[in-house]
Order: sequence, then structure tokens, then C-alpha cells
Amino acid sequence: MLRLAFILHLFIGSTLAGVGVIAVLVAGTSAPLLILTVAAIGFVLAFPVTWMVARRLYEA
Repeated sequence: MLRLAFILHLFIGSTLAGVGVIAVLVAGTSAPLLILTVAAIGFVLAFPVTWMVARRLYEA
């Protein structure tokens, strides 16, 4: 299951980080530190999401 979670995190983490960056850019802010912070927050928030998705896929 760990291999599945790693592969899923590649996609889920980049998606959540990208959504955060796009939200910051749409808001009109272009501060590099804010963009990096939001991207890192999206990457970290992807861990529990990945774990839930991997667990459900593994059980199915």
C-alpha cells in the first residue's frame, strides 16, 4: 500500500499545490514567498488525502 500511496501522492500533491498557486495568482498576489508557502501547504495537505484514497483503493 505504501507504493500506491507514493504514486498517488505525486499526483494529488502536485494537484493541490497547483490549485493553491493558481488561487494566489488569481487573487492578484505575485509575492514569491506567498506562492511557495501555498504550494508547500498544498503538498503537506496531500498526505492525509493520499492516505485516505490509497486505503479505499487498497480495500476495493
